Amino acid sequence: MSGPHPPRFLLVFDFDETIVDENSDDSVLRGRALPEPLRLSPGGSYNEHMQRALAFLGEQGVRPAELRAVYENIPLSPGMAELFQLLSKHQELFELVLISDANTFGIEAKLRAAGARSLFRKVFSNPASFDRRGVLTLGPYHSHKCLQCPANMCKRKILGEYLAERAREDVEFQRVFYVGDGANDFCPAGTLTAADVAFPRKGYPMHRLIQESQEKQPGAFQAAVVPWESAVEVARYLQELLRRKC
Repeated sequence: MSGPHPPRFLLVFDFDETIVDENSDDSVLRGRALPEPLRLSPGGSYNEHMQRALAFLGEQGVRPAELRAVYENIPLSPGMAELFQLLSKHQELFELVLISDANTFGIEAKLRAAGARSLFRKVFSNPASFDRRGVLTLGPYHSHKCLQCPANMCKRKILGEYLAERAREDVEFQRVFYVGDGANDFCPAGTLTAADVAFPRKGYPMHRLIQESQEKQPGAFQAAVVPWESAVEVARYLQELLRRKC
């Protein structure tokens, strides 16, 4: 007997200002009395800046439970709960992964609090864990050679490697859907084909960069583009797809 059919569609999510309605780093630092060097524009990479900021919080006595509560209480973006409800009903069709320049601790905490962790096959983010002192330590995800992306993460590389890994496992997706908002989501979305769909959050950097690309080089950005203000719009698009396909 043959095994279950592999999922037809890959759905890729960003986290900050996509799944949740804030930048989770800002949420953690909000209201904290940071020293002046940590309030100014970060020297070096942003990932290194957050390493220093989280270390400072730990040294000031901010405990793991307090940080977990902050992440758990970040609001979901409009319509995201409804989108998750739809996807939970069609897990045999959609494979979900999350690619984010936030951190694994915060993302895992929020997804579990939202009852959505089981929807995601993989979470790709900067590694974060508590050391013996209870300080949340943060690292870079990887190194890469992409000139468009921050030194610690190229989402295009992560997505490409994931698709290659799944292909070796005999899983070939009919279509890839990418839901994001930031400039670092434009890079991986540029690898999508004409069969795929980019869902940029309306008015955010990913949306503006796609529009600029389409104006400068019509046809260079191949994927269909469906901007959203509420993730309900993403859910409606996918529901219509299912009505046509299933």
